[in-house]
Amino acid sequence: MVSDGARPLAGPLLAQLGASALLVGLVTGGAEAAAQGLRLVFGPWADRTRRYWTFTVAGYALTAVSVPLLALAPAIGAAGLILASTLILGDRVGKAVRSPAKTVLLAAAAKPVGRGRGFAVHKSLDLAGALLGPLLVSAVLAVTGLITAAFAVLALPASAALFLLVRLRRRVPDPGAGAQAEGSTSASPPTAARRPSLFTGPFLLFGVAAFFWSSGLVAFGVISFHLTTTAAVPVAVIPLLYAGAMGAAALGALASGVVYDRVGGAVLLALPFMIAAVPVLALAPGTGLVMAGVLVWGTATGIQDSTVKALIADLVPELRQGTAYGVFAAFEGAGALAGGALYGALYDARPLLIGSVAALQVVAVVVLLAAMRSSQRT
Repeated sequence: MVSDGARPLAGPLLAQLGASALLVGLVTGGAEAAAQGLRLVFGPWADRTRRYWTFTVAGYALTAVSVPLLALAPAIGAAGLILASTLILGDRVGKAVRSPAKTVLLAAAAKPVGRGRGFAVHKSLDLAGALLGPLLVSAVLAVTGLITAAFAVLALPASAALFLLVRLRRRVPDPGAGAQAEGSTSASPPTAARRPSLFTGPFLLFGVAAFFWSSGLVAFGVISFHLTTTAAVPVAVIPLLYAGAMGAAALGALASGVVYDRVGGAVLLALPFMIAAVPVLALAPGTGLVMAGVLVWGTATGIQDSTVKALIADLVPELRQGTAYGVFAAFEGAGALAGGALYGALYDARPLLIGSVAALQVVAVVVLLAAMRSSQRT
């Protein structure tokens, strides 16, 4: 509710504070890059310490603080744009801190029921919050007309979430804690030579494919910027459109998760085709096409945030999963940063932007096919 309640308002807030399309692209793309790329630090860190709950709680706390403070940005004058940009980045850094550790917790819980289904159910519940958050801020905007009030009200679900998370932490141990205790009599920790290999051919190929599809999947901040500045959509409507995208993401996550458990990674071949359609639709001048593009964007996001994680859990040994999620997210983060710059620079040259995204997705399909062939041989 908190992070996704704020996310559709990032573009309009930055525009209100005087940002250009290029700056919006760099800030929102950079935020997504931080959310992905910094997992390369926090994933291995969580694996080394095995303190998955510590990273999970700390990451959610950073988001819970950063998002409500965005309400202060319009009130501090010229420094507001700097503060808003920093807090938007802070929210996504919180995601980087928590995500590898949280995903290890989920992988352990989902294994008995099938990881495709398990991650799909989790993502759908996550997206229920992503649906309610935009609805909440849209209602506040409709009543008050103040974007500051919309951010401030998110302090309520932020506080509730942290309270529930701390209570849950007391009841659920870190994965591997029991095994670590049983092996504590060992004279020395496992050596690097005895640790399972992470950098296999299929894993690296899937990571390269993730870079190319992420470089074409625009951050919603650019779409919301386009909606308010070009398509003349009222700011209060933007969260409602984002809520619709989250509904599409939930359906995409569930459908792709079920198919993944049956056919494996081949289900991800649909992802580049969806991403290639996003700039064609979401950045069109007509609101009808834009709304269709928002739904396609949401579906692609749902697949990327659920089924892709199930694939990594099946490719990588459990002891290296936190590191694997960090490394894989670095590929996605580098793509997100490149994509943010691409969309910002070519926003006013729409045909060139559409062609560039299509070319990137052709490469993604080719690399995905190579990754699947490699995984079948190993």
